[in-house]
Amino acid sequence: MLAFLWAHEHGSFSSAARAHGLSPSAISKLVTRLENRLSVRLFQRGTRSLTLTEEGAIYLSSARSVMDAMAEADSLAEFFPAKISGTLRIHTMATFAKHQILPWLPDFLEAHPDLSVEIEVGAQYVDQFEKGLDIAIHSGVLPDSSRVARRIGESSWITCATPEYLSRRGTPEVPEDLLKHDCFHFTFSSPWNVWSYEVDGKSIVVPVKPRSTFTQGDLLRSVALSGGGIIRLADFHIGGDIKAGRLVPVLDDFRSHVVQPIYLIYANRNNLSPRIRVFVEYLERQIGLRPWKV
Repeated sequence: MLAFLWAHEHGSFSSAARAHGLSPSAISKLVTRLENRLSVRLFQRGTRSLTLTEEGAIYLSSARSVMDAMAEADSLAEFFPAKISGTLRIHTMATFAKHQILPWLPDFLEAHPDLSVEIEVGAQYVDQFEKGLDIAIHSGVLPDSSRVARRIGESSWITCATPEYLSRRGTPEVPEDLLKHDCFHFTFSSPWNVWSYEVDGKSIVVPVKPRSTFTQGDLLRSVALSGGGIIRLADFHIGGDIKAGRLVPVLDDFRSHVVQPIYLIYANRNNLSPRIRVFVEYLERQIGLRPWKV
């Protein structure tokens, strides 16, 4: 269509070609391809000039309208980077949302009044980008996929209980002591239920038999805070409780040195929308300001 408009504007294939850095044969082939697709002749070819046919004159008006509309659409892109608006859709772990996003989310929304945020929570990563998801934030081993995963932090798992529970039942001295305590973990099958420790440089797993199981980490945290027993959760979840003394780490000398990476996942790395980019920058800044490592 552009070749057709250029040929009409310059009066010949050769003049249009010189003006736009193409060969005359290229312009001619493009116009011929357009004529074949439309099944009409758009130009009467002369030895030195081109003349529009009746069909060509009709097509010229429509082609100009199409190109004007395309130019207008392209011009709107100039405003995209500067305008942070729309709805940002996020999927993450409930505990990460509650303890590492919600505390600063009101300030973020106040800074971007035209942006809204939808947060869907789930313990495990599920690819929902085809359904409109913008980003996901999850920890652990991710399934192989074509998505882009960027490591934004890491977490370690801490075994802990309240001072009151430990005073009443005693503090475990070695990992095997856990078998004599009331312990709690997740209902669903997950590596999070593997209570692993390091003894004499070797990794061991204690086959903890939970008194109760829960689908959410916050329920585990609540039962521990009530003095119910011992739990094992990520430091990004309970770091604040430990720093405040509400929960006390146990078996720290046997804590596994294996850490779980925390990933930011999005569909592809090219042309991130402004709403995604500004959230990612804010998130990484907040993680830097609020270290949870204990």
